[in-house]
Amino acid sequence: MTGTGSPLRVALIGYGLAGSVFHAPLIAATEGLALDTVVTSNPERQAQARAEFGDELRFAATADELWDRADELDLVVIASPNKTHVALATAALKAGLPVVVDKPIAGTAAEARELAALADDRGLLLSVFQNRRWDNDFRTLQKLVADGELGDVWRFESRFERWRPQPKGGWRESGDPEEIGGLLYDLGSHVVDQALVLFGPAKSVYAESDIRRPGAAADDDTFIAITHASGVRSHLYVSATTAQLGPRFRTLGSTAGYVKYGLDPQEAALREGDRPSGEQPSGEGAWGVEPESMWGRVGSGESPQTGGGTPVETLPGDYPAYYAAVAAALRGTGTNPVSAYEAAAALDVLEAARRSARDSVTVIV
Repeated sequence: MTGTGSPLRVALIGYGLAGSVFHAPLIAATEGLALDTVVTSNPERQAQARAEFGDELRFAATADELWDRADELDLVVIASPNKTHVALATAALKAGLPVVVDKPIAGTAAEARELAALADDRGLLLSVFQNRRWDNDFRTLQKLVADGELGDVWRFESRFERWRPQPKGGWRESGDPEEIGGLLYDLGSHVVDQALVLFGPAKSVYAESDIRRPGAAADDDTFIAITHASGVRSHLYVSATTAQLGPRFRTLGSTAGYVKYGLDPQEAALREGDRPSGEQPSGEGAWGVEPESMWGRVGSGESPQTGGGTPVETLPGDYPAYYAAVAAALRGTGTNPVSAYEAAAALDVLEAARRSARDSVTVIV
């Protein structure tokens, strides 16, 4: 797996939302990777995958079939329900296969660190799919912070809000702790990871978590406050019960602030069947590019809603960069884009948030 010859053969476990909308299309679009096998016993999902990726695509009914032919594969991607992540990642690593796991990698930070240690012991890649590090708005904010455009950042507000007054059901909304459902571990995994990437380790965590909707079984309206060791305070909101959506980001610094509304367009594009290509064109209409009307604003002293601030071009979103980085890491020409240790640090915060909300206390991390 260190040469530059044949494409690296990828097995994808799970072909639900994560597997079919995110992982399979991005793997197929990545130079140097080939989607070899999809693990699903569902005939409809098999037909869906074959229709998009061709008759050469192989299928397995269970993950155990992969371990029996591990020498035919170069990477396993785990996009199955959260409760299966640890067991499947452990089995893949013990079979000698590098692994990508969808977030959250595990239910606890301890489990994530055990997986990381196993991967280190076997000398294998273990990466976590935190695709929203490649959102257009996050990439733009990262650059603004790095360039000092906001001065010293004091407060970071991040919202991943939706209006879904009726629960959809399924394991993601299950109240069974074994399912690792609820918004804290779903959308919370994204907003916490982004906050830690931007502003460093957490020092303390306070959270409020509620089940608002009739019939809901897991948290659907959660707030997390992080005090970072750097002094920045992050206020993070994840909700399915927000009738009026707030800004995706509001970042306040000593000289200016950045306010950005709307979501990165890549998920919607993938859901609609659009696919990134190996050679990405530029300009409006290209992959990950949003119209000027959606750009955020940088300024001070006035609300962007009343014309305050200056529009700042949003950098293109770039989900394909994640798997390109994975391919480079496997070939020895790059590094792991998201390590299990980084994922464990985010899980430290999520666990602290769950305890804080339960006990109404601030938790030192």
